[in-house]
Amino acid sequence: MANELLTILEYIEQERGISRESLIKALESAILTASRKSIHPASELTVKIDPHSGKIQAWAKLEVVAANPNSDQLILARAKERFPDAKVGDKVDWEVTPRNFGRIAAQTARQAIVQQLRRAEKENVQEEFADRVGQIINGTVRRFEGGSIIIDFQKAEGIMPAKEKVRDEQYMPGDRINVLLQKVDINSAGPSLIVSRASSDFVVKLFEREVSEMHDGIVKIVACVREPGKRTKIAVTSSDPRVDPVGACVGIRGIRVRRVTDELDNERIDIVPYDEDIKKYAANALAPAKVQSVEVDEEKHELLVTVSDEQSRIAFGRRAQNVRLSAKLIGWNISLRSDETSASPAAPSIGEQRDAAAAKLAADLGISVDSARHLVENGFVTIDGVRVADPAALTAIEGVDAQELTAALERLARD
Repeated sequence: MANELLTILEYIEQERGISRESLIKALESAILTASRKSIHPASELTVKIDPHSGKIQAWAKLEVVAANPNSDQLILARAKERFPDAKVGDKVDWEVTPRNFGRIAAQTARQAIVQQLRRAEKENVQEEFADRVGQIINGTVRRFEGGSIIIDFQKAEGIMPAKEKVRDEQYMPGDRINVLLQKVDINSAGPSLIVSRASSDFVVKLFEREVSEMHDGIVKIVACVREPGKRTKIAVTSSDPRVDPVGACVGIRGIRVRRVTDELDNERIDIVPYDEDIKKYAANALAPAKVQSVEVDEEKHELLVTVSDEQSRIAFGRRAQNVRLSAKLIGWNISLRSDETSASPAAPSIGEQRDAAAAKLAADLGISVDSARHLVENGFVTIDGVRVADPAALTAIEGVDAQELTAALERLARD
């Protein structure tokens, strides 16, 4: 058993990168747990493995007494056989290794040893990767499990859950892949590294890797929002008025942003300048649409943005993506209206303008004013905005009559 154990220790030390010291500690703990009943009834037991010989011994801490010892005590006459200077009240380490202990340990502790070794491996992973959380790491796709991707990072395995994947990206075993390390979880039974490609932080780190001005602290990404695989918006600012933050991110001939979009499989990226003036910031966020005016409702934390009829479709974007991401980017609700909607002189306030927009939308779609009002409050102000929006997103809006809206959308599709 001793020679076999030494061989196993040496193999694991070399192949798995776990120190012999930590391995021996894990084995001692495992064997003690699995073999306690067969060693000795004492409450304070230890198991020791000689790292050079592989010999396994068990020890009990016993109190020396004059007579009538219990399981945690040793009679003085017996103690003096090994410790001639022992006296009543002393505590001695008494070897209690049972016969054939090597065989007993091998039979009873196998599973516990495996568990302890796995734990030791995971602790190595924690030490190796803890400082890299929030950074981009590179690995190799190994296999697929229940919609998740298992990735090999040489010293550890990682998992990219289905929700952290970009829907349209496809990988094969053996492909190299860049991911964002989100978490190191050594307590789970599966891979310890939790990674993502769908996170907005992944895009931020890609830009930080490409833009030298970000390393120097001159250019900063203030906010980043994303619909993975479709579109990302980032707001950037510069601490040096001589440095254009948008230009720095784009790079000469677009080389920097192109490297990022190449990594993201040509996902569209809008880079907009941050502005402390919420009106200017909103206008920047809605680009490429050209905004005519922005009115602020502080109480409702809402912006009423006016665009021309021809710019309305651009402002909404495909399936209302542009206005939705812009609202998330600036942290305000955005209601879009065309200049046709805003032409009435009888609607001076935001509330009245919103009611007018709801009445017009209700008439255009043939739905109730109440449903139309909820659509307007969620940024769907014109019939064009409704036409290009995701039907599922529209019918899911709280307060909207899904049945009547579905019928209206069917009519729009036929027109």
